Amino acid sequence: MAFRIHTLVAAAALSCALSASASAELVVIVSARSPAPALSGDQVASIFLGQAGRLPDGVEVMPVDQRIGSHERNQFYQQVTGKTPALLKAHWSKMVFTGRGQPPREVPDSATVRRMVADNPSMIGYIDRSALDESVRPVLVLR
Repeated sequence: MAFRIHTLVAAAALSCALSASASAELVVIVSARSPAPALSGDQVASIFLGQAGRLPDGVEVMPVDQRIGSHERNQFYQQVTGKTPALLKAHWSKMVFTGRGQPPREVPDSATVRRMVADNPSMIGYIDRSALDESVRPVLVLR
């Protein structure tokens, strides 16, 4: 009986630890060479939902997405747009069908997003905060 209780307590502790680490701190990034200002969540949402193709200062911007199903992508869209993966898919199906837009380019992970954004001052992406380096700079921190 005591073994069962210890096992249940250990499992509960592990579950709490995993759920705490499952919610990473994400940052929306631009190239360190980009003149882009800090952005609001609404501005970032408009860019990533294909409703805005320019930054507030008029500079054209291209969003880069993480792969479908990744934790970062799901967390980003939930926090910034309030959309679940299913709602996001429906949004882009409608945008593509009506000819109003194409979804952002998709890449495999935070390191790839960081490299692409660092190399192209007109790109914007989101990564886990732990992947930040001097080649990019955050314009929005998601908590």
